[in-house]
Amino acid sequence: METNKNPRSRQRLGRWISIAIVAVAVALGLVVLFHANHYPRTEDAEVFANFIGIAPQVNGPLARLNVKDNQFVKKGELLYEIDESPYQYAVEDAVSEQAALEGQISDERRKIAALVSAVSVAQANIHSMEANVLNAERGVGRARAEWNYANNNLHRVEPLLTKQFVTVDQVDRARSSETADAEALKQAESQLQLAKAELSSALSLHEQAGHAVTTLEPLINQRGAKAAAVKKARYDLDKCRVYAPFDARVTNLTISEGAYAHVGQQMFTLIDARTWWAVGNFREGELQRITPGMKADVYVMSRPNVRFVGVVESIGFGVTPDPDVIGKLEPSLPDVQRSLNWVHLASRFPVRIRVENPTPDLFRVGESASVTIRGE
Repeated sequence: METNKNPRSRQRLGRWISIAIVAVAVALGLVVLFHANHYPRTEDAEVFANFIGIAPQVNGPLARLNVKDNQFVKKGELLYEIDESPYQYAVEDAVSEQAALEGQISDERRKIAALVSAVSVAQANIHSMEANVLNAERGVGRARAEWNYANNNLHRVEPLLTKQFVTVDQVDRARSSETADAEALKQAESQLQLAKAELSSALSLHEQAGHAVTTLEPLINQRGAKAAAVKKARYDLDKCRVYAPFDARVTNLTISEGAYAHVGQQMFTLIDARTWWAVGNFREGELQRITPGMKADVYVMSRPNVRFVGVVESIGFGVTPDPDVIGKLEPSLPDVQRSLNWVHLASRFPVRIRVENPTPDLFRVGESASVTIRGE
């Protein structure tokens, strides 16, 4: 009887163990499913940071290179220095030309002040000459009137001499008076012509002086160009020394002291060490459970046992379309493939997670990482 009970009890125990294993497996599966649905995770992630290429803005020999490859630099530290002698000379030359222009303007102003005084004198002379012309015209009028009277009187008394109504002496006096008045008229007309000539000369001098006053404007217009030349020369001089714009890591250094630096030719790269991100590619079905502001755990492959806290900053809204699915968008008509893929893989979109407690010596651009979204 005891031998028959033992196999049955063993069978019963085996069934319960099997049921327990299945139950535990189902429970673990449900836990994993719940965890996967509420805490999206991806191993397809990389560490990323902003970086800029450092290239000189002026040409010249590299007099001093103050950094080494992969060196950490603080904001404001000197990175390199280009020989500044030519640019110092350019500043001095530009300042000298600006000072020369200002001296020329001062000289022209003194000349113009003298010309303005001459214009005033010429203006006064014009008024005086105009008065002289007016007086001369009046004198000509009086002389002409007197000559007309003397001439008429002579022509009136000459016929009376034959009839002996007047004496020869009276006729001679009339003729002498007419001759004297005619000469006075000529003198008055000469004085009028002289007064008009003097007025014309005064007007010409006044016009010349007025034109000379306007010669300062071209010099004034050169001030902007000279000032810009000084600023440009000083700007180039300042660019001979380049300082770190932020805390950064120097990498890809491809030049040494003594080499000739060319404008726009990149010498090395600065990785911004202030902010680091982990960019994880999540399946499109998981994006609905990810929103900006959620907490996340970040692990880098170089130290997989160290957890870094991150915050979701943004979710990508576009990736390059798969040409096997939509074809190629040609200028004329779309090129759509006629084959059908039965296995359709979910697209992945990048999610940017900002790391809140990065270790500068540990994080590297392009380093592999894994990301787990922790939710609200």
